[in-house]
Amino acid sequence: MELMKVAFWLCLTGQVLPRPVYEPRILGDSISGTDRTVFEVIQAANKDVHVLLKESDVAFAINRNARKCSSCKWQKNANGIVTVPYTIAPQYSATEVSLINEALKEFEVMTCVQFVDWNSEPDYLSIEPGSGCWSYIGRILGKQTVSLARPSCMVYGVIQHEAMHNLGFYHEHTRMDRDNYIDILWQNMDKANFGNFDIVDGNTFNLPYDYTSVMHYHRFAFSLRDSLSTIVPKPDPSVPIGQRSGMSNVDLMKINANYGCNLCRTKLLTTTGSLSGSSISANQGGGNCLWLIQVPYMKILLQFSYLNIASTDYVTVYDGATKSSPVLLERKSGSGSIPALVSSQRNMLVEFVSKANSMSSTFTASYVTVPTY
Repeated sequence: MELMKVAFWLCLTGQVLPRPVYEPRILGDSISGTDRTVFEVIQAANKDVHVLLKESDVAFAINRNARKCSSCKWQKNANGIVTVPYTIAPQYSATEVSLINEALKEFEVMTCVQFVDWNSEPDYLSIEPGSGCWSYIGRILGKQTVSLARPSCMVYGVIQHEAMHNLGFYHEHTRMDRDNYIDILWQNMDKANFGNFDIVDGNTFNLPYDYTSVMHYHRFAFSLRDSLSTIVPKPDPSVPIGQRSGMSNVDLMKINANYGCNLCRTKLLTTTGSLSGSSISANQGGGNCLWLIQVPYMKILLQFSYLNIASTDYVTVYDGATKSSPVLLERKSGSGSIPALVSSQRNMLVEFVSKANSMSSTFTASYVTVPTY
C-alpha cells in the first residue's frame, strides 16, 4: 500500500522517468548512452559563472531574436555564402582546436554558413577559454566573445550549440508553439528559474518542433531535485529530449531557412536508416545533394540497393563528415551493384551531383552500424 502511495506521488510531482547517472566524455566525438546532454554539460560548466546569463548560456547584452531581426544576421555575399569570421584563443591545445574546427566545419558542409578565419573584419567571433559555456544571440558589432571553457565545454555538440546562438537561435523549448509539444512543470523548479522558460516571439519557419534539437533543454533542466522532471513531451512523455551528439536535421533546416539557403541537405542520426536521391530533387537544390550520416559510435556500413545514374551525374561517398575526407566511392555513374562501403569512424558523407539537363538519375541506399575492432 505504501509503495502505491509513493508511486502516485511520483506521478503527481512529475517524476515520470528515472534520471540516469551521467559520466561525460569531454573530448572526442564518441558518444555513449551514459553521456550528459549538451545542456547538462553547459549547466554544470556555468554553475559559478559571474556573467549575467539568460537561459543558462545566453549573454544578456541584447534581447532580440534573429528569427525576426534581419540586422542580427551575418551577411551573405554575392555567391550566396554567409561568412562568420572567428578566431581561436592560443590557450587551447591542438586537440581542442581541431575539435572546435571540426564542429564548425559541419555548418559549411550542411548549410550556406561558413565559419572562416578572421581577416580583420569588423565583426567577428572570438572563441576563448573563459568561465563556462556561453555566447550572444546573433551578430553584434565588433569583437563578439564566445566562451568555451576547457575542458568542460570541449564537446562537439556544445560547440555547435553556442554557434547556433551566434547565428541567431534561442533554445527550442522557447518556441511560440512549445505548449503544443511539451508541458513545463513549474512546480518542480524554483520561481527564480521561471525566466529560463519564457516563450520567445519568433518565426518557426513552418518546421516541426524538434525534441532532438541540439538547442533543446533536457528533461530535468533547473529542477529542484535531480529526480524531478521540469519538461515533459506530449502526448508521449517517454519521448527522449536533449542530446549531445550535435545538430539535428531540423536544426540544419532552421539555419538554411533563416538564411535563405536553397540547398539539398539531410542529416541522419539514427543507427540504421535509408536515403534516396534523384536528379529532380538535386536540381531543385542547386544540383548538389549531401547526406551526412552521423551515428553515436561504431562504424557505418552503407549498401546501395538501386543505382541508375546518368553519365553526366555521379555519386561520391566520403569516409568522414566533409568533402576533404578520404573517398570510399569516387564519382560513380551508370548502374549495377556496388560492394558494401564501411567507414573508419562514426561519420559518412554521401554526395550526389546532377546536371540541370539530366532528369533521370536515381539511387537508393541503406545503412547500419557495425562494431569497431
